[in-house]
Amino acid sequence: MSILFRTATPADADAAVPLIYSSGPAAFDFVFTVPGKLSALQFLRRAFLHGRGELGYRNHIVATLDQRVVAVGAAWCGDSTLAFALAAAQQILGGYGAVAGPGVIARGLRVESIIQPPAKDCWYIAHLGVLPERRGRGLGNALIASLLEQGRARRLPKAALDVAVGNPRAQALYERLGFVVAAERVSTLRNAQATVANHRRMELPLAPRPLSR
Repeated sequence: MSILFRTATPADADAAVPLIYSSGPAAFDFVFTVPGKLSALQFLRRAFLHGRGELGYRNHIVATLDQRVVAVGAAWCGDSTLAFALAAAQQILGGYGAVAGPGVIARGLRVESIIQPPAKDCWYIAHLGVLPERRGRGLGNALIASLLEQGRARRLPKAALDVAVGNPRAQALYERLGFVVAAERVSTLRNAQATVANHRRMELPLAPRPLSR
């Protein structure tokens, strides 16, 4: 059966949230795991169901096969940075409270020094996750292609994403799609929960599709 892409809904949380987490478990654990409060997965679920912001369901698309979610991804323009930051602050303080919440926000800002928010003219792709049993079958290519079409529809000049240096398989996929490494940022971020790896920013020019004749 063919893969179908659609905007995520709250009903997708059980399937989509673990895939979102799989896209960057170390960074998510570093920021969001607070023993005695919430795990990263628990927070990601709360934020997904909240709907707004970078982690909300409205910012994600899912790929379905026979009505089963098999992949997830997100993409947004850099001009969403402020709105996303406000939504994240609300979600974090609501989930962790006034005592632990500021520490979570501070760790998030530290991670943003490695995985930086996109520029206003950039279509940024993130949170790419595919079910393990569906990997290696072209689903990742189709997911990214669907997200890139959204950027072209907005007439943005380029797309970008970040990849951990310890994930050469993902980097090879992005290179096959035309992305090239534009920068590498060295990470020294580590706590009891996780170590955040160095990351590479990869970019791709977004030429509009030619009109059919």
